[in-house]
Formats: sequence, structure tokens, C-alpha cells
Amino acid sequence: MNAVTQNADIRYLGRLLGDVIRAYGGQALFDRIETIRAASVDRHRGLAAADSAEQHLQALDLDETLSFVRGFMLFSMLANLAEDRQRNAEGGAEDLAGALASLAAEGVRAEEVSQLLEQSLIAPVLTAHPTEVMRKSMLDHRSRIAALMSLRDGGAAETPDGDVIEQALLRQIALLWQTRPLRREKMQVRDEVEITLAYLRDVFMPVLPQLYARWDRLLPRRAATFLRLGSWIGGDRDGNPNVGAESLRYALSAAARTLLASYLQQLHALGKELSVSTDLARVSEPVLALAEASGDDYAGRGDEPYRRALLAVHARLAASYEAITGQAPPRAARAPAAAYDSPQQLRADLVALARSLAEHGGKLLSTGGALGRLIRQVEAFGFHLATVDLRQNSDVHARVVAELLRVAGAEADYAALDEQARVALLRRELASQRPLFSPFSQYSAETQSELAIAREAAAAHARYGAACITAWIISKCESVSDMLEVNLLLKEAGLYSAADPAAAAIMVVPLFETIGDLERAPQIMGAWLSLPEVRAAAERRGHQEVMVGYSDSNKDGGYLTSVWSLHQATRALEAVFAQAGIGMQIFHGRGGSVGRGGGPSFAAIRAQPAGTVQGRIRITEQGEVIAAKYGTREAAHANLESIASATLLASLSRRRAPDADTERFAAALEQLSAQAFGSYRSLVYGDPGFRTFFRQMTPLSEIATLNIGSRPASRTRTDRIEDLRAIPWVFSWAQSRVMLPGWYGTGQALGAFADQGLLREMASAWPFFRAQLDNMEMVLAKSDLAIARRYLTLVEDPALGSHYFDLIESGWKATHDAVLAITGQSRLLEKNPQLDASIRLRLPYVEPLNLLQVELLRRHRAGEQDPRIAEGIKLSISAVATALRNSG
Repeated sequence: MNAVTQNADIRYLGRLLGDVIRAYGGQALFDRIETIRAASVDRHRGLAAADSAEQHLQALDLDETLSFVRGFMLFSMLANLAEDRQRNAEGGAEDLAGALASLAAEGVRAEEVSQLLEQSLIAPVLTAHPTEVMRKSMLDHRSRIAALMSLRDGGAAETPDGDVIEQALLRQIALLWQTRPLRREKMQVRDEVEITLAYLRDVFMPVLPQLYARWDRLLPRRAATFLRLGSWIGGDRDGNPNVGAESLRYALSAAARTLLASYLQQLHALGKELSVSTDLARVSEPVLALAEASGDDYAGRGDEPYRRALLAVHARLAASYEAITGQAPPRAARAPAAAYDSPQQLRADLVALARSLAEHGGKLLSTGGALGRLIRQVEAFGFHLATVDLRQNSDVHARVVAELLRVAGAEADYAALDEQARVALLRRELASQRPLFSPFSQYSAETQSELAIAREAAAAHARYGAACITAWIISKCESVSDMLEVNLLLKEAGLYSAADPAAAAIMVVPLFETIGDLERAPQIMGAWLSLPEVRAAAERRGHQEVMVGYSDSNKDGGYLTSVWSLHQATRALEAVFAQAGIGMQIFHGRGGSVGRGGGPSFAAIRAQPAGTVQGRIRITEQGEVIAAKYGTREAAHANLESIASATLLASLSRRRAPDADTERFAAALEQLSAQAFGSYRSLVYGDPGFRTFFRQMTPLSEIATLNIGSRPASRTRTDRIEDLRAIPWVFSWAQSRVMLPGWYGTGQALGAFADQGLLREMASAWPFFRAQLDNMEMVLAKSDLAIARRYLTLVEDPALGSHYFDLIESGWKATHDAVLAITGQSRLLEKNPQLDASIRLRLPYVEPLNLLQVELLRRHRAGEQDPRIAEGIKLSISAVATALRNSG
């Protein structure tokens, strides 16, 4: 398959894919696919009629349709890989070196950066949100192709195993062609754990110490271990009945087994490397003591204390492996030893070895090397690998607490109490040593499940250390009592002590999601931090975290109101925390698409309000974003460094707009947000006819049949948009090429704004506003209302369909025209040629997929039972999502 593009890798991989299709599908299939591709490309160049490709599509039978969709999907997958490689190779100002240079130009010294990092936390948090449509097997082949392309870049003709590079690439693409792209079974929580663990093991574990080694060379002293990993897999129970205590136990134990086995392997390798002899070098006393503790009496190692010391470390870690996992270690110790009580003890022994090498080995042995990388891993990963968050809906907590109080005789009707009475009652219970739970009473399955989670968290703390679980997140948090309820559940498991509330082992984290919740967040947090026991815990911890949700706030109020409400909420929270004298940590719940808070992380972090980052930030990474950002070590390296550098710039940069400009800009955005909110709410929630239009025009119900996650698509069994999760809402609009959540309402507000000159000034001088315009521009460029009109034919009532589509079309044109006018462009992405080229490359491949999808949906909904139709719909959904990239 040929591709007209400046990226040579895309042309090369496209040619190899064409060879594979010809070899396995035959020349006739290749010719059909190539004819449709050429016709679609010519149409987009204005060289062919609008229906030229469609005529050829109609000639495909169902088997050919499935092969065609797979071919276009694989081309998009390979094109994504090629573009990611190009972007990573180009690097740029989004690395730490660039950030340090920028800060130095502002007068910020490198020592100030090091000081900030001592108190910093930057944590990407991997979630199981179902937006990745590809099977892991497909992604694994993609990673192997990336590795082979890296060898090719280096001039290698053969792999280390002796295979010719191009033949190895053809083999991997052939395997891709013959690999089933879609899952046949519903994904289970254990599947999600294993997929995530593969990224942690194969990418994050080796990449983090490499990054730190580079950063250590840039900074005046060794950097603090500020970049760590988080995960929701196994702990996120919000709306997912499949997650419970067993899931949490499995997620943590699987990660620990993987991590500790790696540590043991690295220790064994170090033993081979550190052959230093006391006949030729001095060795410090702590290392000699470790060597003696090994009990190793082999004469051939008598003069090699580092090797003997590593045997002692290995023996203790092997004992830790057995104590923590309940299994024999993969490499048995030579002699029994006491297990390490904590990863800090292991680190201390490793540091003793490193210091001795540095003190007695001169500068040549003072660098990190394999020992330094292992120390970094122990610091970053402990014995748990990734910190698992617990999450549940506040309604569940309220029901569980109500039952505990009722059965204990403490309060007969907790639900009937007002907020003040609830807070008073909960604080009294938290101040009492008496548990509420009785093993002699009967409780609902829901209550037993939540208590089991709390107990499992306590057991995990004892097994892996307190860093394995540090936060319990409350979805739909609306009050102080919502947070106190979680402390009460933690108290039942011994994780909150009435005698020492400041020592709370797990932090309660509110998640503010809707527009109303975000507006109330500062008041709620002010009240929360005013409680003496809460304040004491936050002071001892050094911070309090608040999570803000991008997805539901967008579905609730539209794109512009969502991002503005989040901006204003974090600004107001910063003032509340500053007044309380408590450090603030914001956890950004972002999705992959712009409609769920997506877009470039670097720009998003840099656009945060002044004073709100403070060197501490956590960000969710989910679905297709994980594969895109962290599918290869090179991609992970670039993206992690981008997040780190953006956080430093957002925390330390002294470039600020004058206060007068900030106030003017904020007043304008407030006005724009109000109008955009009204337009969006009127369309989406104005009358019940819209939900019928939405469900019929988009492949929403068909998306629900994809086995891409363990969590249900809706929170309840109603058809209300309010109850639909944000992911299928955004995903459906992307498939139909409307992309409505990423722009609707904004154009009406921008077009009606009286001072257009002020909007242009804001776009030039205000990073926040510029970032939102950039995101909308990308979404508009990926949308196609001519294609969307094809989906309109699926709406059963033509009058209903025309009514709503006319509103959408008018809003799209208003947004399109406003973005061009404000940014001074004659067409979308005129000033972003790289992104423009990327999207233009994809459009000829997406359009035929959309046209086939509409026809397959029509036949499916008409009752045709051929299983190839349902398979084709699922394949087309996967293919469109792959081509559009951040669409879920």
C-alpha cells in the first residue's frame, strides 16, 4: 500500500504491508484495496468525483469487506508507529534540558530546580478505561516492528539472532495480518492487570532509571526520585462490580512477583560484574560486614567482597520474595537469611555498595551503572511497582456507612440526616476506638465488599509497605461527610486511628466531576481542611490531593465550560490551600480525546493556573493513550520527560501575564463559558428527542458489544445521557465524525462575543486559551460533517434527524469560522503543518471505513443475521479509532 507523505517510514511500512496483502490475500484483493485507496486519495486531492471510491466499496462482498477494513486498519496502525518514531526522534524543547535552559533564561538557577524536586511528585496513573480497541497481541507485534525499525535506523542489516531486518519486518506484518484484531471474550479484571503489567515490566521499569541517569547529568546533584507510577487496575470499583478485594490482591501480588524477580535477576548480574578484589582495591567496612553476613565460604571469592555482599543481599531479597508472594523465588538463595522488612532496608545495602565503589574506585566507578539503576528502581518502585488507588462512588460509601451505623445501634437513619448532623456523627465515631462492624451481625453484600477492600488494603500495607496504596478516591464527591465516610471505613480496617488521626495511612481524595461539583470544590475543601484531625494528617503528609474530572464535566457542560470550570476550580483551590497553609496536589483525570480532557500533556500542564502545580501532579493515562505514549521505550522516554519538564516549567517559570490582563481575560472567558454552556445544554439536555437522535445516528449500541473493558458502559440501565459514561459518549461521536464533545457550544459563544480583538489578544498572550483553541482546531480537522450526514440516514425519523443535525452543522460552522478568525488562518492547521500533514494522510483511509460502517450498521439494524456483518461493524469501529487516534 502506497502513501504520499513526507515520512519515509510510512512509505516503507506501507509497501511492506502491500506485499503481505498480495502474498496472503492474493493479487485480486490487493488490486481492489489499492483501487479504493487511490480513488479516495484522488478525491481528497480534488482529482476524482466524490463518489468514486464509494462505487468500488459497493462492489465488495462481505469477505472482501472484512479484509479491506483490516488492511486499512493495519496501515493506520503502522502510520501511527512511524509518526511516533519521527516525533520521538525530533525531540525538542519538551525535555528537561530544554526546560532548564528556559528557566535559566528567566533567572531560575538549577539549584532551585533540585530543591523543588526534593518535594515533588510526578505520577502518570494507568487506568483500565475501555478506549483501547486493539488486542494486546496486535500491540505486541507493533512493538516488535518498532524494535526492528530502530535496528534499521542504526544501520543494522540483521537482527542479533541473524534474521535479515526487512524479512523480519515482513514476518511481523504477516503475523499482524493473520492475527485476529478483536477480542472474542469479555475482558476480565485479570486481563487488564496482565496488560498493564506488561507495560510496567517491559517499558517503565527499564525507562525510569535511564531517565534519572540523564537527569542526574543535567542537575547540580543527584535528582530526588520524584517520578513514580500509579495504577487504578484492581482498585477502581466505581461502577464496576467485577472489581473487589480479590482483584486488588491479584493486582498487587502480580506486580510484586514481577518486580522482585527482576530485582533478583539484576542482583545476580551484578554479582557477575562486581569482581573487585581486595588485593587490588580498598573496600568500606559496611561492604565487608555484608560480605561476612553472607556466610559464603567459597575460597574462590574470598578476596571479592562485593560478590559476597551481593550474595547476602540476594539471600535476604529471596526471603522477602517468598514472604511477600508466598512462592519460592525464581533463583534460590545459597543460604537462608532474614527477609527485608522494607524496600528502604534493601536500598540501604545497595547504597553501601555504591558508596564504597565511589569512595575507593575513583571517578571511573562513581557513576551509576547497573547498581545505580537498581537503586533508582528500588526508590521508585519499592516492593509494589506501581501505587494502586482505590476508587468508589460516594453513594456506595453512604449506603455502607448507613448500614454499619444502623446495625451497631449508633444511628437508625443516617440517610435522613442533614450535612451538619452527618459530619458531627462521623467525627464522633472517628474519635472513638470502638469499631462498628460486628462479626456476629448480618450485612449486605455491598457492605461486606467495601469492608473487604479496606481489609485487603491493610493487609497490603503490611505485606508491601504503605506506598502500595496511598489514596482512596471518592467519585461524585459533594460534601465533607462524603470524605469522612471513607475514613470511617478505613478505621474499621485499622488504617485510621482515633488515637492518632494524623497518621492516617491512606489519604481520602475527593473527585469533583460535574460543573456544579467543581464550583463547590473550594468551599468543600475549605471546610475539610478546617477540621483539626484532617489538617493534622495533611500537615504530616505535607499535602492534600484533590482530583478533578475532565470527562464528566465535559459531558455535563460542554468543552469550553468544562475546561474553564476546571481552570477556575484549581485557581480557587490554590487560594484555599494557601490560606490553610497546606500543600496542594491536583490529580487530573484526563482521557485520550479532547472531549475527555485529552490533547498534548506538555501544553495542558503549562496552561495550568499559576501556583496550582507546585511540583506535584498526577495524571491519568488510559486506553489507546497508553499504547501511543508508552508502547515503546522510546515513546515512554519522550512522554515521561515531556510531563516532567512541563511540570517544572509550570511550577518555576516566572513568566506571568500582568494581573490586569489576567482579570480581563478571565472576565471574557466567564462570559464565553456561560453562553457556550447554554448552547450545549440546550442541544444535549433540552428535550428527550436528542438522546434518540444520538443513539440512532452513532454506533453507541454497537460499541457496547466490543470486549474492550471489564466495566459496563452505563452506570444504570436507563437510556439517559446523564447516566451514560463519558467514554462511549465521546467514542460514539468520534466514530460518526461529528466529534461534538470537543467543540459544540464554543463557536456560538466566540462568534457572538463583541470584542473580537480581545479574543485575538488572548490567543496570543494566554497559554490557557491558546491550548484550548489548538485542541478544538485538531478536533475540527478530524471531523467531517459530509461523512456525518451519512450517519444521519440511520435516524429513523427524518424530521427529528434534520432538526438536530442542522443545529450541529450550524454550530460546527460557527466554531470553524471563529477559530480561523481568532488565529488568523485561512484554513484549519495552517500554522501546524506537521499535524495537518498527519491528519490529511489519514482522511483518505478513514472515509471509506466510515462509508462501510454506515452500510453495515444499516443492514445490522434491519435485522440481517450474517455474523460477518456484526464482525465488520466491530472491525470498522476499531479501524476508525486507530486512524483517528485520540478518539476515545
